[in-house]
Amino acid sequence: MKQRTRNQVEAIVFKTLPSGDHSFLMLKRAPQRGGFWQPVTGNVEEGETFEAAAVREVQEELGITDIVRLIDTEYSYEFTDNGLDQFERIFGVQVPLNAEVKLSSEHTEYRWTMKDEAIDSYLKYPGNKEGLRRLHQKLTESNEGGSQ
Repeated sequence: MKQRTRNQVEAIVFKTLPSGDHSFLMLKRAPQRGGFWQPVTGNVEEGETFEAAAVREVQEELGITDIVRLIDTEYSYEFTDNGLDQFERIFGVQVPLNAEVKLSSEHTEYRWTMKDEAIDSYLKYPGNKEGLRRLHQKLTESNEGGSQ
């Protein structure tokens, strides 16, 4: 019997800087959760849409309730974690420039970084890196969020 796949979201939180560039939030997971850096992630609850889950996870993990906009990167990937198949969809979540991060117990540190720094120095997994590349590409191509 095929085991069920768990649906997850990854919410790449970002701010648009006055220069038009974008700064991306990286979170360090608590040691008991692996101690690595990544964007906001979480499970999609029963009856919940991926979009609603992305917003909820940002609120729960960061204490940020003021969401400027949600961007579907149209990118997803599958992986196995502890023998359980996972399907993860990636979203960009723009927050106000003055948004204050209040970490949940899931994380110990946070950093606002530029795309290349996040990919080269923070993100561990290929799916996380590709999700950030796709979001950055969408932001650049659309010239939305103040980018010129």
